[in-house]
Amino acid sequence: MATVLDRLDASLDLPKDEAMVLDSVRQLAAEKIAPRAAGHDRNGTYPADNIAEMNDLGMNAMFVPEAYGGLGLSYTVYLACVREISKACASTGIIWATNFHGMKPVMDFGTEAQKQRILPTIAAGGIGSLCITEPTAGSDATGMKTRITPDGNETVVVNGGKTFISNGNVADHLLVFGKWSEIDDPRKSITAFVVDKDTPGLEVLRKEEKMGHRAAPTVALSFEDMKIPRENIIGEPGDGLRILLSSLNKSRPSVAAQALGIARAAFEDAIDYINDRRQSGKRIVEFQGIQFTLADLATDLAMCEAWLWKVGRMVDGGATDFGIEASMLKMRGSDLAMRIADEAVQLHGGYGYCQDYRVERLMRDAKITQIWEGTNQIHRQLIGRSFARKE
Repeated sequence: MATVLDRLDASLDLPKDEAMVLDSVRQLAAEKIAPRAAGHDRNGTYPADNIAEMNDLGMNAMFVPEAYGGLGLSYTVYLACVREISKACASTGIIWATNFHGMKPVMDFGTEAQKQRILPTIAAGGIGSLCITEPTAGSDATGMKTRITPDGNETVVVNGGKTFISNGNVADHLLVFGKWSEIDDPRKSITAFVVDKDTPGLEVLRKEEKMGHRAAPTVALSFEDMKIPRENIIGEPGDGLRILLSSLNKSRPSVAAQALGIARAAFEDAIDYINDRRQSGKRIVEFQGIQFTLADLATDLAMCEAWLWKVGRMVDGGATDFGIEASMLKMRGSDLAMRIADEAVQLHGGYGYCQDYRVERLMRDAKITQIWEGTNQIHRQLIGRSFARKE
């Protein structure tokens, strides 16, 4: 019997070719990626097998424009695929989504030469990375210290470092934000540039040991007298803040899709368990208090997923002013993922605390979604102050 969530999935009105892509991704996620997830998490191993099979399916080509070797599919189907992969393995989901997060600004703001050089590599399965966070600059990016200094007309020198960088040690291309040395204003000096792997002066300092997403590499990077061609600058010096905000508006719904994949996995695991498990002669699902909990979780999940598809359609429709909608989606989707994962562990009882059951991992994976791409406290501030009238 179809549930309300099944009917919501079926209502996603995609073109035939995109619907076929999504079906293929769902099959790969269920048959290959999900069975490997616990092992990769337990050992903290990079899921190269998953990435290879996703590349065989051409998944990186999905979001790259056709002119650069991609398929140019919709943002909505991209979000749906993020959710499906993350439902199977949150680590694999964020590795793949980070390719989009890091390289979308190149698609939107890069020169033709930059696109021709970088995007075919990504479409063919290359790895991208987005490098914003520093020890002194988290949700407030204007606090970053990485410095970009002109070195003649052809090159620039970069000094500084980044922390908590997804894919930082495996990326072919890294999109980095720093401050242009000749602009004093901390906001107007922010500048974006691309760094290729193996660039002299680029060093991986350490790989973080994390609570969740243990198979997805998160690293600290150092830039020491790193010389790059001036042509690697995206836009002009000082354009970085505009590029950064545009990037975040499209990566935040992506993080929400990842969170909702985790949430859906936790919800489905809980439903399966409480339909089979019995206490006091009844299935757990038959207790009224449990049904009230399910009603709240299912309703919130359905509404949040509906908002995910709304934001996807906004972007596909050419909307440029959707930052608040993106913040609402990221905030509510990630809070809900943590809440559902917590309830799923509780509904499993003592078994939920053991690694034999997936909900233990899902709860650990859910937490970071409330933190990265702007903490949820920052998103509440952004949403709340959007209603303040100008005096």
